[in-house]
Amino acid sequence: MQFLLKLSRLIDAISEFVGRWVAWLVLAAVLISAINAIVRKTFDMSSNAFLEIQWYLFAAVFLLAAGYTLLRQEHVKIDVILQRFSRRTQIGIEIFGIVAFLLPFVFTVIDLVWPLVTRGYVSGEMSQNAGGLVRWPVYTLVPIGFTLLGLQAISELVKRIAFLMGLAEDPATKTVEKSPEEQLAEEIRRKAEGGLL
Repeated sequence: MQFLLKLSRLIDAISEFVGRWVAWLVLAAVLISAINAIVRKTFDMSSNAFLEIQWYLFAAVFLLAAGYTLLRQEHVKIDVILQRFSRRTQIGIEIFGIVAFLLPFVFTVIDLVWPLVTRGYVSGEMSQNAGGLVRWPVYTLVPIGFTLLGLQAISELVKRIAFLMGLAEDPATKTVEKSPEEQLAEEIRRKAEGGLL
């Protein structure tokens, strides 16, 4: 079990890295959108490539950060009935959900989308819009994103089994980290109280 817990920590680290990196794609999408709007209003011209790259970036954020979202316990959960059970029963239900629903869904999506990715790559499929982009890179995001989600699901499964065995803490506990703004405010407050400001 210790090997599986080490593997789980490695998967968590990968999800954390990918999630933090992918967050920058939001900024890129916003900047591209702003530049596109400025060019369109100032010079009365636009490009479908600008619009499509925004869609691609949104798809990348949504798909690649799914594992990170699972790691952070930020997926939508309906706990109306679940909260009435003991924590061990809740964990058992979560294990069932991961094994019976999440992992089969991940494998099914990857299996179904892979031929589309291959066909798009081989054919060099392009957008039908004038000046549009090549399509296979965005198709590739689907199996990559679902692979990352599947890996994180395995990590969550390991952590929940370890919890039931008494080898790990409750995996559903959210770790609340202070944002950089909160850290800065705390530092300013501390210096102000110490008379350093």
